[in-house]
Amino acid sequence: MTQTNNRIFDEFAKLATDAAAAAQGVRREVETAFRSQAERFLADMDVVSREDHEAVKALAAKARTEADALKVALAELEARVARLELRAQGAKEAVDDAGDVV
Repeated sequence: MTQTNNRIFDEFAKLATDAAAAAQGVRREVETAFRSQAERFLADMDVVSREDHEAVKALAAKARTEADALKVALAELEARVARLELRAQGAKEAVDDAGDVV
């Protein structure tokens, strides 16, 4: 009877193992089908992929950095123009004060 019980338990264990393997296979198939449907749905909705989003995000960060640098350069140029205009105006006033024809 002990051998019969062991054989029954062995068969039951084998059946349980096979059932678990089959369940994993079904899970993989369901996962694949779900992923495929989700990708199809997202493609129909014109949703941006993660890679495209990250690429655009990097481009935006680079553009922001360049814009900040250009703002600084523009401010420096505007200050320089203002100084040159003041200097030119001062020279013009000096000539006017001297009585020369402008």
